[in-house]
Amino acid sequence: MPPQRRLILYIATSLDGYIATANEDLDWLGVVEQSGEDYGYGAFKETVDTVIMGRRTYDKVASMGVPDPHPDKTLYVITRTRQASLGNIHFHSGDPVALVKELKHGSGKDIYCDGGAQLVNLLMQHDLFDAFIISYIPIMLGEGIRLFADGRPQQNLRLVSAKSFPKGLVQMHYERVR
Repeated sequence: MPPQRRLILYIATSLDGYIATANEDLDWLGVVEQSGEDYGYGAFKETVDTVIMGRRTYDKVASMGVPDPHPDKTLYVITRTRQASLGNIHFHSGDPVALVKELKHGSGKDIYCDGGAQLVNLLMQHDLFDAFIISYIPIMLGEGIRLFADGRPQQNLRLVSAKSFPKGLVQMHYERVR
């Protein structure tokens, strides 16, 4: 039996645990921008061929002028509204948990969860993540959209790596211990 594909959360958060301000602003991510530095994102994207993201995250990225944020991947946008696929972008209005379980048992590379918070927390409640790559940005937002909500089961993790960068970003890579 082939090995099961892994679901990986690769995301940035403020030091106090927010992925966006209350009005969904992401400008604060700019405090760590540095020419020529992608914080391992390019290498990570080579390990995945499928991406899932929530509709609000997709709409936010599209509003920034990026209608297809992952043109070389199969993208599933989790939405309540039925919509026809657009090339490699599939709007999934069914059960996201069932979709992830189906994808994990299919063939291919790993699966990247590209947010947002509602989708992340739903998948956390069902213990579907196999790895977490979280970049901590050196800023305290004070309020906003939390990365992790209460109400999920305990999940033990093993530290794979911790990297710090000159602009203050610290990236932690954890694997789920089962």
